[in-house]
Amino acid sequence: MQQKKYAHWTYLHTPIGWLVISGNGAKIAQVDFLDKEPTTFYSPVPDYLEEAKRQLQEYFEGKRQQFDLELDLREATDFQARVWGLLLQIPYGQTSTYQRLALDLGDVKTIRAVGGAAGQNPIAIIVPCHRLIGSDGSLTGFAGGLHRKEFLLSLERPAVFGEQTALF
Repeated sequence: MQQKKYAHWTYLHTPIGWLVISGNGAKIAQVDFLDKEPTTFYSPVPDYLEEAKRQLQEYFEGKRQQFDLELDLREATDFQARVWGLLLQIPYGQTSTYQRLALDLGDVKTIRAVGGAAGQNPIAIIVPCHRLIGSDGSLTGFAGGLHRKEFLLSLERPAVFGEQTALF
C-alpha cells in the first residue's frame, strides 16, 4: 500500500515489523506495514493515534480481540466500503473466503473484485483482511506479505495456523 499524506502519523514496532498509523483529525485512516525502520518520527502524537498504538500493542500481546477506534474510510468506493464492512464482521480467530464475501454481496462473480477491494484496504489488522483465505484453505493475497498474514492468523489461532500449543 502506498503511504499517503495525513495530518498525523506515528509508528509502532511489532513482531512482524514496523507499522505506520496515520489519520486526519480523530479517525484512523491508515495502518500499513513498513519494510524498514522509519527514520522520521512525528511529535507530538495525538491522543487518537496513541490509543490506536495501545490497542494494536494489546492485540500483538494477545490481550485484545476487538478494536474500538474511529475509522476514516471516506476514500473508499461504495464497493470497497461494502467489502471492508464485511471484513469487520469476521470475528477474531475465524476466517472467511473471498468466495463467501462475494456470495454475501449477492454475486459470486465479484470474487476477483472482492480480492481487489481487500488488497486496497488501507487499515491493516484493524480491518482484518488477513482473515480472508482461499476457498481451499490456502493463504492467498495479502498486501503486507503472506509471511505477515500467516503470523497474524497464527496469533489468533495458533493451533490451526501456527505451532500447536503445549497441552501440559
